[in-house]
Amino acid sequence: MKPTAILSALAEEQHGLIDLLRGAHKTSHAGREFWQGELHGQPVVLALSKIGKVAAATTATALIERFSVGRMVFTGVAGGVGEGVQVGDVVVATDFLQHDLDVSPLFPRYEVPFYGKARFDGDVALTAQLHAAACAALASADARQPMQRFPQARVHQGLLASGDRFVSGAQESRALQATLAGAGHAVLAVEMEGAAVAQVCLDYGVPFAAMRTISDRADDSAHVDFARFVDEVASHYAQAIVERFLLSLSIK
Repeated sequence: MKPTAILSALAEEQHGLIDLLRGAHKTSHAGREFWQGELHGQPVVLALSKIGKVAAATTATALIERFSVGRMVFTGVAGGVGEGVQVGDVVVATDFLQHDLDVSPLFPRYEVPFYGKARFDGDVALTAQLHAAACAALASADARQPMQRFPQARVHQGLLASGDRFVSGAQESRALQATLAGAGHAVLAVEMEGAAVAQVCLDYGVPFAAMRTISDRADDSAHVDFARFVDEVASHYAQAIVERFLLSLSIK
């Protein structure tokens, strides 16, 4: 059975998962650390993408080439820009786009050269399992869990936009959303890695799915207590959702 790669941008999101690994062992490769072991009966490889599209693509390629993973799941945080997407919500991606890619006039804006499209789809079956896991995790939260700080939290599905920029101003966020919408791309959230990993996985034929916890509204307060949110909230979302996702693989 090929292992499942669990990829995150920040170390805080994987501490709980590494602690739960059975038979854990670490491999250093390509300037990164990869943790292999078994979690809920499934062989897994845990890795940090680092931040940004190039770093994420390097990590995804290493997971496929060196560790022969059979599927890849990304957990992380994002800035919400879509209507109704609030802090504490979860976005499960249906597809991915690079919001800072512009090779016009050679190609239409946002289109990835020689692919004939701007958006890369997540794997349908894997995305459905991740969505179900996210819904179950939020529904089962009790008062002792950090996610209960957001009792009205919802799970959304839709487009994630990636770019090598931390979108952190209200004016910039509104302009980005409006420009993308004008081009037919109704984006729910912005982050810095997903579209790159999706492209690598398409090249290799590896199923990919991603979820993001909304840490801010990509506005002027986006930097406030970001690290604290990741440590105290998003990391717990990631662990709860990933555990349920892996359990769903075990009962297939």
